Amino acid sequence: MTFSVPPADPATAAAHFRARLSFETDVSDVYAALEAKTPGLVVVDSRGDAAWRQGHLPGAVHLPTADVPARAAEVVPAGSTVVTYCWGPGCNGATRAALEFARLGWPVKEMIGGFEYWVREGLPVVTPEGTVRRRADELTAPRAAVVCDC
Repeated sequence: MTFSVPPADPATAAAHFRARLSFETDVSDVYAALEAKTPGLVVVDSRGDAAWRQGHLPGAVHLPTADVPARAAEVVPAGSTVVTYCWGPGCNGATRAALEFARLGWPVKEMIGGFEYWVREGLPVVTPEGTVRRRADELTAPRAAVVCDC
């Protein structure tokens, strides 16, 4: 097979993918970290008030993207590792929030897939009515398991 741009050499590819994993995490890994009660982890929902009320990850704190520069220190303890999320792949609010946390000195990752993929993978969501779970979407996760075993 011929590619219009050839693949990178293995060392360059390894450096690229390692760097990418240092910036991003996925919903399965965040779920596992929350379940393990990982010390120092703070998951930040960077969506607005209406979205937060509609549903959010258990244990997440609410800090809309625009408020991060002014309120991060009051919401997130110093020394914490931050994971940001927003709606989903079509929204860059979590990316912008992660940028602000990095500028302020926090180690930070963005949860790829956002709230959308959290819900689509059948993980628990806190709503005003309580904690709910939808059936996993078979296009994003196996229905019978919480993790994809990737």
